[in-house]
Amino acid sequence: YITRTYKKVDGEELKMDIWYPNQSRKEYPLVLFAHGGGWISGFRNQPNNISWCKYLASNGFVAASIDYRFGIKNEMDDLLADYDDALKFLKFHGREFKICPKKIILMGLSAGGHLSLLFASYYSYMQDKDRMEGICGVVGYYAPSDLTDLLSHEGRSFFARYATIRTLKGRPDEKSENYEMYSPIKWISANMPPVLLVHGKQDQTVPFSSSIKLVKKLGEYKVLYKFLVQPNGDHCFEMNSKDFRTVNILKKTISWMRGMITDK
Repeated sequence: YITRTYKKVDGEELKMDIWYPNQSRKEYPLVLFAHGGGWISGFRNQPNNISWCKYLASNGFVAASIDYRFGIKNEMDDLLADYDDALKFLKFHGREFKICPKKIILMGLSAGGHLSLLFASYYSYMQDKDRMEGICGVVGYYAPSDLTDLLSHEGRSFFARYATIRTLKGRPDEKSENYEMYSPIKWISANMPPVLLVHGKQDQTVPFSSSIKLVKKLGEYKVLYKFLVQPNGDHCFEMNSKDFRTVNILKKTISWMRGMITDK
C-alpha cells in the first residue's frame, strides 16, 4: 500500500492509505473506506481497518482508507468536508492511482458508514452530478441512519451517546436541527445510488432498528438495496466472530459490490 496526504487543515495533515490487489492491471474499481469510532476516535490504519482493506484488495478492489477530523473539536460539516476532499483527491489523481473513475463504491463502518450514507444521500438529493460522478453504490456496516436513535432507549452504549452529543454539540432537544440535517434518512430520494446495509440484531451501540427504518425509506423511494442481517451479531461482529453466517455476509458483500460495478 501507499500513504498520501490528501489535505492539510488547522496545521494537521489528513492521510489515506491506498491498498492494491496483487495482480497488476491498468485500472481498478475503488472503495473509499471510512473508519468507525463515533466520529471522535479511530484511525485509518487500526487493525480492523487494515483487515478490511486487505480483504477488499484481495478481491480486486483498490481500497483507500481515510483519516478525518474528529467531532470533539470540529463540526459534522468539517468531517463531511474531509470525506468530500478525500474523494476529490482520489478522483483528481485517478490515473496515477490506477482508479477506474466510473467504478467507485463508498463504504464505512459505524460512524464511517454514516458519513458514506450521508454523503451519498445528501448529494444525490441535491442532484450534485460532479460529486456523485462514478459512484456505483454505498456500503454501510452497522451505521446509524437517524442520529436520534443513538440516544433512544434501544441505544445502550454510553460511548455512542457521549460521542453523538459531542459531535452534534448538544442533545436532540437542544440541537434538533443538527440531528435532522445530519441523518442520512432525511435525504433519501429516488436519486440515491444502490445501498448495501449490514447490521447485527444484537447491536448494543447502533440500534438495529435504525437500519430497519432506513430500509423502509429506501423501499418507499424504490432505491435498489440489499439488507444483510447477522441475527447474533453485536457491533463490529465481523471482527469478533468467524461463524458460517458472518463469512457468508462478507462474501455477499464482495459479490454485491462486484455486481454494482459490472458493465460500468
